[in-house]
Amino acid sequence: MTDPSDSRLTIDLEALAANYRALRDAACGAEVAPAVKADGYGVGASIVADRLWDEGARSFYTARLSEGLALRQSLGDRDAAIHVLDGVTPGSAAAMEAARLTPTLNSLPQIEAWNSHARGGRLSATLHVDTGMNRLGLRLEEVRVLLGAMDRLKHVEITQVMSHLACANAPDHPLNVRQLERFHEATTLFPNARRSLANSAGIFLGGAYCFDQVRPGVSLYGGGPRDVPDARIKAVVTLEAPILQTRNVPRGESIGYGATYTATDNTRVAILGAGYADGVPRSAHPHGAVWFDGRRRPMLGRVSMDLIAVDITDCDAARPGAMMQIIGPDLPVDDAAAAAGTTAYELLTRIAPRAHRVIV
Repeated sequence: MTDPSDSRLTIDLEALAANYRALRDAACGAEVAPAVKADGYGVGASIVADRLWDEGARSFYTARLSEGLALRQSLGDRDAAIHVLDGVTPGSAAAMEAARLTPTLNSLPQIEAWNSHARGGRLSATLHVDTGMNRLGLRLEEVRVLLGAMDRLKHVEITQVMSHLACANAPDHPLNVRQLERFHEATTLFPNARRSLANSAGIFLGGAYCFDQVRPGVSLYGGGPRDVPDARIKAVVTLEAPILQTRNVPRGESIGYGATYTATDNTRVAILGAGYADGVPRSAHPHGAVWFDGRRRPMLGRVSMDLIAVDITDCDAARPGAMMQIIGPDLPVDDAAAAAGTTAYELLTRIAPRAHRVIV
């Protein structure tokens, strides 16, 4: 039974598919391999992969081994390439091979582990070269060491070389060009391997960054490639919450925990059935808003675990049971994230399971 006081998360799969097509059109012929880590950015990895398979996606990226295993089971006998960005973590090699997952080898010890596991055969892998992010990946000097000791790759076929852009959402950042130059240097060392560099924002840096494969994430799910709304990208998720109660707050009285907001005039307030337990950041105060009856309406006071107060002064349509939009077509996820001092990535992935899911 659906509780009428539940928040509601509507997932628009046609918008997801439209975003995939827009990214494919911008990718200059490169294969588009969706990132479906973190349960498809909160949308649902199996739902996303199933829909995008119909659009032609044949390669997918997860972060964890557990995500890769779940996706392989979800896709069944479909011949998808599933990449695991964490690579070969201790004890994972056998499960990875059994599920036909492709590890992203991020270090010399990971290379040695995969090579050792593959003895007697030959297993494919992606080599991750760090070109400036300084997270996972081999530095260029480590790649040169590797090439001087090719016995470490005796049982491993490097089918792809990848890296990850740190500042692609800022097109003029000088690190973009430096990373591109370093990536060219790294890939010349593996001339027969495919190349993958661009994330969502990287795709829109132009064809020079797209190579053989791109790995979009946030823009598939409705986030703009520059951390602001983008007309090319459609809203995939709509998070709404019902009005539980309306009330009048006299001038001079406060609203919510900590009395952080005091009414400067007599104010009509709607109390919504959503809060940070539904994925609405507590940090949305004091700049957060919802969309209702044709315009944005400010949140008042702190977001609590289950409730949000919203200014509905002079809004006759606001009655108990009416749904207010927290994220969606009228209130883009990038705007909602900026108001909370975060990013669309975090806002999408923190939407809680108790929000009732509706698939369109």
